[in-house]
Amino acid sequence: MRLPRIFARQSGREDPRARSARPASAAPWGRSGFAAAGVEHVFAGWTGATGTLEFDLRGALLRMRARSRELARDNDYMKHFLQLVCSNVVGPQGVKLRVQARDPDGGLDEAANRLIEAAWARWGRHGVCTADGRLSWIEVQALAMRLIARDGEVLLRELPGFGNGYAYALQLIPADALDESLHRGLTDGGEIRYGVEVDRWNRPVAYWLRVRERDRYLGTAHERVPAAQMLHLFLAEDALQSRGLPWVHASTRRLAMLGGFEEAAITNARVGAAKMGFFANPEGGAFPGPDGTAADGLPQMRADPGSFEVLPQGYTFQSFDPDYPNGETEPFLKAMLRGVAAGLGVSYTSLTGDLEGTNMSSIRAGLLEERGVWMGLQQWLIERLHDRVFRNWLPAAMTTQAVPLPLMRLEKFQQPHWFPRRWTWVDPLKDAQTAAASVALGLQSRTALAAEQGRDIQTVMAELAEEERLAAAAGVSLARPSAWQPIDDEENQDDG
Repeated sequence: MRLPRIFARQSGREDPRARSARPASAAPWGRSGFAAAGVEHVFAGWTGATGTLEFDLRGALLRMRARSRELARDNDYMKHFLQLVCSNVVGPQGVKLRVQARDPDGGLDEAANRLIEAAWARWGRHGVCTADGRLSWIEVQALAMRLIARDGEVLLRELPGFGNGYAYALQLIPADALDESLHRGLTDGGEIRYGVEVDRWNRPVAYWLRVRERDRYLGTAHERVPAAQMLHLFLAEDALQSRGLPWVHASTRRLAMLGGFEEAAITNARVGAAKMGFFANPEGGAFPGPDGTAADGLPQMRADPGSFEVLPQGYTFQSFDPDYPNGETEPFLKAMLRGVAAGLGVSYTSLTGDLEGTNMSSIRAGLLEERGVWMGLQQWLIERLHDRVFRNWLPAAMTTQAVPLPLMRLEKFQQPHWFPRRWTWVDPLKDAQTAAASVALGLQSRTALAAEQGRDIQTVMAELAEEERLAAAAGVSLARPSAWQPIDDEENQDDG
């Protein structure tokens, strides 16, 4: 009976001729055949990371953060990436609050909701919400996201009882303050890792901050701040991670090398444009040119427009043409920047602004994927920052009567709904038609549609009612079309 080859190998009855036909480098059957675990010469220097990310951070965290900060100062692509993070996650108006506390009959308590929202807006003004009085709430959100992207993490200390009329303020603390060199075991089964004190379940208990000396956190003295007073914001990439990684860590080397490459190419082009060539004399001897010699003793001649010169006897002219940057430079730069964009989690078009070779379909496809990333970050920020700040701000503001509502009904009023920034599309008319059709067919509600645009339906309805009131008082008709009609799509076809 002749067995199929794979079963013949497993049973040991494989035809010797088939065995000899396999390449010698092929992994023998019965052993691991994963290419990723291969030990061929091409993988000789690749041992891989065998420890946890927490372990690998030792000795690397400071250097990665320093390099990320240098790129943020000097590299134009990194600077633009940080602007993209702030613009898309936070936006120009920040994440907006709408409180939806309800009465026992299920209806919205409009009066209480407006009181809370108005007080929240006043607290968020410049000079009120932070201990140093330098930032507004929108600026806190934007700066926090910038620091998280650049340094990998940010700390915000909550200050209950602060004297700003709301008994609550925030203090932004840079990542340097959290002592990454502090490691210690504790008698209760917990430990301190990278300055973060955790219990035996890895739950943060306290944060050990360096005491600031002038403008830097380099001292050996510490302040232990309970975790209940501290927000430590970072994106975790491992189960036992105590500190955050700069978002550019996967692209740091490529960006640094690319910056050096561009600098060398620009220098080469500048030198090539400035230097015309050289005079060569195989027999040596002094240069008898009409212009004499330069200050350093080297021969030189002046080149005037429209003039012709006669070379001295025995000399030849060798032109200098470095021929670089050449036609291959741009494709190479694009390929490198696509890798950088992938490492940063944004599209190549967004990172570089290069629209060459794109059409409406490709732009839309790229934006859809990228905006999914931004919306995920928005939700993460809401859960980690906005919900907690509001949950602790409201009882403090009610205690000081900045929000004149009964504290015994706090649970009723703890109903924040957040509306982050949303975007218009490349072809908003088509999207409006699609939305109108979805509502008309009952596939989507107006509430969901408003939320997709970063608005809440109560505000929309209130604005429409106010418009109707003003129009009626002025005797103006505001008749709206009953439905969107399809339009001729011929001139909106994708190019290419």
